[in-house]
Amino acid sequence: MIWYVEDDLSIRDIGMYALNSSGFDTRGFEDGISFYETLKKERANKPDLIILDVMLPGMDGIELLNKMKESMEFRDIPVIMASAKGQEYDRIKGLDLGADDYIVKPFGMMEMVSRVKAVLRRSQPQKASKLLKVDTLVVNLDEHTVTIDGSRVALTFKEYELLCMFLSHPGMVFTREQLFSSIWKMDYMGDSRTLDSHMRSLRHKIGRYGKKIETVRNVGYRWESEYDQ
Repeated sequence: MIWYVEDDLSIRDIGMYALNSSGFDTRGFEDGISFYETLKKERANKPDLIILDVMLPGMDGIELLNKMKESMEFRDIPVIMASAKGQEYDRIKGLDLGADDYIVKPFGMMEMVSRVKAVLRRSQPQKASKLLKVDTLVVNLDEHTVTIDGSRVALTFKEYELLCMFLSHPGMVFTREQLFSSIWKMDYMGDSRTLDSHMRSLRHKIGRYGKKIETVRNVGYRWESEYDQ
């Protein structure tokens, strides 16, 4: 949700239209007092970002920004200052108080949307990728990639699933029946060499780590645990 604080109705309407067209939900305010009262009243529904005009009736943007940055509740809300004043002093004052960006009127609506997206990218915490790691062998579960020493390893989908299964349960022995059921979604096919073929290929592709895949005679396979050393 983007809150747009601008006393000029035409500018506010155009800006909100541009943001809505870009997929954002918006809410407009025509003065600083109503904006700040709503912010305090609706603490549970704080905006993701505020576009805040400097020259506002009642309480100007600089005063509002200062009050927000002094508040533990509101200090982390990203703010883009907007003003017809283009002097360096005004920009520095806003940025020194904690504004995340400053845009000078008149500005293009697409420039405004671009700046909003950039500030949101910077301010929102990055989701940590889910990784399975053994030394320099890294499986990125979000990207479905495998790297060794930073270089990409090309695996088939079944090889990738087998590797993930082993790395998720180091030291655990998987029977042939379990592997067929989990990876191929079917019952064990007796003397089929499909599984053995995939294991040979996987061992080869992951190089020196291939020796960590152990064959457990008459049972199945397992990934060597660090405690087996």
